[in-house]
Amino acid sequence: MTVKYRGETFSGYNKPKRTPKASKSHAVLAKKGDKVKLVRFGQQGVSGDGKKNTARRRSFHARHKCSQKTDKFSAGYWACKVKW
Repeated sequence: MTVKYRGETFSGYNKPKRTPKASKSHAVLAKKGDKVKLVRFGQQGVSGDGKKNTARRRSFHARHKCSQKTDKFSAGYWACKVKW
């Protein structure tokens, strides 16, 4: 199921995608109930992979309080979930 929103194509709701030509590294069409919002998140061009480096990942989660982020309409929620 593909969804078009403001000229962009997404593979579905709450499914992030890379955005190589935008100022942010990822975008997601977040849906919560009947509300839909386009959320862009992540720094473009960050070196290193946070998913593999566990010490770096733990540090990011502690610094940004990822355990407290529950709102799907926030960039922080998606950065914690997808990038780290």
